[in-house]
Amino acid sequence: MRLNRFLAAAGLGSRRHCDELIATGRVIINGKVCTNFSAQPGARDHVKVDGRLVRAAPALTVMLHKPAGFVSTRKDEHARGTVFDLLPQKFSRLFNIGRLDAQTEGLLLLTNDGDLAQALTHPRYETDKEYEVTLDQPWDPALAAKLLQGIFLDGQRARIARLHSISATRLRVVLQQGINRQIRRMFKTVGYHVKHLLRVRVGNLRLADLPRGHWRVLTKRELASLSVIPSDSRLPRRSLTAKAGGISGYSLKRNETR
Repeated sequence: MRLNRFLAAAGLGSRRHCDELIATGRVIINGKVCTNFSAQPGARDHVKVDGRLVRAAPALTVMLHKPAGFVSTRKDEHARGTVFDLLPQKFSRLFNIGRLDAQTEGLLLLTNDGDLAQALTHPRYETDKEYEVTLDQPWDPALAAKLLQGIFLDGQRARIARLHSISATRLRVVLQQGINRQIRRMFKTVGYHVKHLLRVRVGNLRLADLPRGHWRVLTKRELASLSVIPSDSRLPRRSLTAKAGGISGYSLKRNETR
């Protein structure tokens, strides 16, 4: 097992973060600083990070239904509750895959599997993240094109991949990006306030009926479904066309979104 995978399996974060630990000389193997990314620690090797002995643990991934008011960090300077307060102490070495802002609820994955975290968060995989969005006023379908074509946030084009109306003020939205507070900021740009935001799906994994504030360990079948993430959705994939009476489902073809 390569060193970055070993560190990720020990609960130190994603492989990318573990690469940073290696590059900055914070990893010591058998008493010597190791900056060799190809190193493969064996069962008898002693690996330390910042002076603390670490060991690879069996891969574990849990699903949490995050409630509003909890932040997706291990500690919070404003003394708010964190998602780790909702988990048993035995899961303290897990790290969350992506984040949900404090007021957003829904499906959050926590793992010690760096490969899985990489597969679900790297932009090239375009993993679907599906949300139910409640707005402060009835939705105007004519504005969908602007959200699908993209709005610049933090120096990059933020796009909604697909959008579907549930009711006058409720939408189902799919993202394939991870820009900070992306949905809230995009809808604010077109004149709407997001009253409630719930993530209901990541890849092929759905929140389903898991109660708010509860967690469960993913099954082998669920993990297998996440290992290869198709750019798939059950939302309508009709091309964006303006029609009298509005549009219930929206999408842009891939060559129209680049």
